[in-house]
Amino acid sequence: MIPVVEDILSIDPAMRFAAIIDLKGDISEAIMKEGKTSLKTQREEAHFCKQVALRRKMRKQFDKSLGPVDYVHIERERVTQIVLYPKRKTVYVTIEPNVDIKRKLEIVELIKKKTVHL
Repeated sequence: MIPVVEDILSIDPAMRFAAIIDLKGDISEAIMKEGKTSLKTQREEAHFCKQVALRRKMRKQFDKSLGPVDYVHIERERVTQIVLYPKRKTVYVTIEPNVDIKRKLEIVELIKKKTVHL
C-alpha cells in the first residue's frame, strides 16, 4: 500500500499526510510528506484514526435514508482534513489550509480514482 499512499501525496505540493486505515481504525500505511512536520503526536494520530473508523460506522446508520457518505471535508485553522470511504478501507489525508476549495475538490476526485480498488 506504500505506492498508493505515495501516489496520493504526489497529487499536489500542498498535501501533508496520507493514511490508509482498516475498518477497525488501525493504520495500514501512513506517510508524512517529506519536509512537513506533524501537527499531532504519533499517539494522537493513532487515536484519531480509531475515531475515523467509529465515525464511519456511525454514519453508515444513515445510509439507507440519506445515501452513503462520499467523503468528509473538515476545515481547521491549521490544516484541511479529508476522509474518503472506499469499500474496505478508509483514506485520510491532510492538506495545507490555504489551498483553493476548487483545487481541494479536484484532489478529492483524484484520490477517489487512485483508491477505488481499496
